[in-house]
Amino acid sequence: MSSTNFAALLETFFTDRLIAQRRVSPHTVASYRDTFRLLLQFAHNELGKSPSKLAMTDLNTTLIGAFLDNLEKARANSSRSRNLRLTAIRSFFRYTAMECPEHSAGIQRVLAIPPKRQSSRLVDFLTRPEIEALVAAPDQTTWLGRRDRGLLLFAIQTGLRVSELIGLRQGDIYLGRGAHVRCEGKGRKQRCTPLTRTKVQALRAWVREQGRDETKFLFPSTHGGQLSHDSVQYLVAKYPTSAAISCPTLRKKRVSPHVLRHTTAMELLQAGVDRSVIALWLGHESVETTQIYLDANLALKEDALKKTSPLNARVGRFKPDDQLLSFLRDL
Repeated sequence: MSSTNFAALLETFFTDRLIAQRRVSPHTVASYRDTFRLLLQFAHNELGKSPSKLAMTDLNTTLIGAFLDNLEKARANSSRSRNLRLTAIRSFFRYTAMECPEHSAGIQRVLAIPPKRQSSRLVDFLTRPEIEALVAAPDQTTWLGRRDRGLLLFAIQTGLRVSELIGLRQGDIYLGRGAHVRCEGKGRKQRCTPLTRTKVQALRAWVREQGRDETKFLFPSTHGGQLSHDSVQYLVAKYPTSAAISCPTLRKKRVSPHVLRHTTAMELLQAGVDRSVIALWLGHESVETTQIYLDANLALKEDALKKTSPLNARVGRFKPDDQLLSFLRDL
């Protein structure tokens, strides 16, 4: 295959396959775009070819494997990030398998590259005292403080993702009987999340202060535009420092928007809400995704332990192991 066809293949993969046929989100397009920019730059350094001159045969398992290793060693990426890059590459090669059957042998070898096993850690979340300290931290005498407190309360109660949160407009919330918020989430799935009475009162006051206009962003920037992801990350991360004065446990936690989302799930789980409802609430693809919250909830495990009966084991005298068994055990 000529280099011209390879460049055309990569372009049609984005324009036809991802955008026109699959209609993936802009976030997915951006993630895949960054992956191929890194890959083509790596290929240029290794092979001495400009990206537009590369051929399909150049992108073999040796080059792809070296690129994935480089991500971890030179760029200090985690196994999770490496696997995300591999997902984008495999998506492209599945597309080329249909378009270029003559390269099927090399394509299948690339598709056979396995993801790297990664350790799963318990999710971080805030306890009720930490939640109260965090939402009390913003200065309520300033417009920014009132906005930030409202955003924190809203994020913890609804569990919306950052992309969903910053895109909300006043027209997306209904504050009458059966108050709720509507949003379009991951995979262009729309969902409706109920609002508590306390949150409804706070939102009514906030909307009155901004002036009712359904086209206005619910939590705008200082210029009235849409908040960026970085802005939300910054404001969520800055308040735990002052909140730690009244709640010292916050000093040991790295609070992020996703931690607030985990906090929503844990609050629902501890209230006895079924896992399937939590999955719907958060917009999860599968109920199994909520398993991470069961794993992290120590209170539920302690309650389960209390329900078990103690073993009526008889206490006996200690007997040392056989010397050979002790040797094998200590190896």
